[in-house]
Amino acid sequence: MPTRPSKTLETFPNPHPDRDYEIELTCPEFTTLCPLTGQPDFATFTITYTPGPRCVELKSLKLYLWSYRDEGHFHEDVTNIVLDDLVAALDPRRIAVEAVFNVRGGIRTVVRASYP
Repeated sequence: MPTRPSKTLETFPNPHPDRDYEIELTCPEFTTLCPLTGQPDFATFTITYTPGPRCVELKSLKLYLWSYRDEGHFHEDVTNIVLDDLVAALDPRRIAVEAVFNVRGGIRTVVRASYP
């Protein structure tokens, strides 16, 4: 498996596809760039999902989230892009992505997006 940033989300078959259960993943080191200033934005991403046929492989998720480090995105945009990519890769029963961005300019931003 690569150790460079990647937009590829690897998956594996859900070992219990007949049961609803929840998986929560927290990444406290998400970084992207402000598209206006180029300054770094730091966030904690929490992904909570009920898997359908597939689960996300954790190292690929780490490399996927790392791939945003040198890209410029508004908070609202990057949160929804991550959700859309996870939905496409996993076909989950339910999924929610919460991004809690560190304070910039005296304002903390929290973005929540979910599917369905």
